[in-house]
Amino acid sequence: MSTLEALKDSLIEDAKDLKLNMGSVLSSGGLDAQQRYAVAYTSALFLHDEPLTAAILAEAGDNLTPEVLSDARAAASIMAMNTVYYRFRHMIGKESYQNRPAGLRMGRMAKPATSKGLFELCSMACAALAGCELCIKSHEQSLRHEQFTEDQVHDVIKIAAVVSGFGTALFASKN
Repeated sequence: MSTLEALKDSLIEDAKDLKLNMGSVLSSGGLDAQQRYAVAYTSALFLHDEPLTAAILAEAGDNLTPEVLSDARAAASIMAMNTVYYRFRHMIGKESYQNRPAGLRMGRMAKPATSKGLFELCSMACAALAGCELCIKSHEQSLRHEQFTEDQVHDVIKIAAVVSGFGTALFASKN
């Protein structure tokens, strides 16, 4: 049994929907397997959920190459910074803050180890998890520019949502 299967089995009956949803979002949709697992792995990293991160990594197998793992880690880290900073600028709504240069390095976004598209998929998941409107709009636009469809963007959001809910279900199952 894979680690993810063991985690699914540890969920309380009240979380059955999350068990089923996790299987569904990782096995189907408009994204390929590598993209689905990269988004799920990035989401678990972003949420600091060590057991779920390890389980997704184990379940993904060869779908997550060293380059994909590197980009997922970079996307989660950069987006942890960006979603705080840009959410503040958006929420404060003052032009005086909008006119200040961010001065935050994000070079990896422009030169990922895999592709701009995969990095953007991972970044979009983090933007949604953080609830950063400005980041969500920016990454959706970038994904559309990279020729991803709205259905594929929607799949990213579903994966991020299920990973978030699954992590909560794991916590609830232990308490």
